[in-house]
Amino acid sequence: MSERETTRLVAWSRELRHVHDRLREALSVTRASLADGAPGEAATRELLLYCHGFCTALDGHHRGEDRTLFPAIAAARPELRPVLRSLEQDHSMIAHLLGGLQAAVERADPPEELDRHLEGIAALMENHFRYEERQLLSVLEALDLDAVPGEVLGPL
Repeated sequence: MSERETTRLVAWSRELRHVHDRLREALSVTRASLADGAPGEAATRELLLYCHGFCTALDGHHRGEDRTLFPAIAAARPELRPVLRSLEQDHSMIAHLLGGLQAAVERADPPEELDRHLEGIAALMENHFRYEERQLLSVLEALDLDAVPGEVLGPL
């Protein structure tokens, strides 16, 4: 194996950590915009933008994993299929919570209600990321996957 191939293989674990860190940051910015936002139409538009951006990024990340990354892992490491199913179930639950947040933002629910949605997403997302990293980072260091990172891990 050449140095370039080794670097690419190890890069998948770094890519996953980087995407998770970016999503954590996006959630933090979204929550801060809610806490700091002044009442009124401009604040609502700003929050809509933050929530839409965060929801789109997180959903895109999970769709990429489900579509490309997890099948590649399952093919290389069939014994991890139960772990991958659990992660996919998390993706489904998070998507449901994101839908609830988007509906709450569109209804212009009060900031306290929006923060409850974000708090629930944050708790599940963090638990999911930590589990995924514990289970898959070492696997990703050896995964032979020739794909574009944005297609595999989302557009972050």
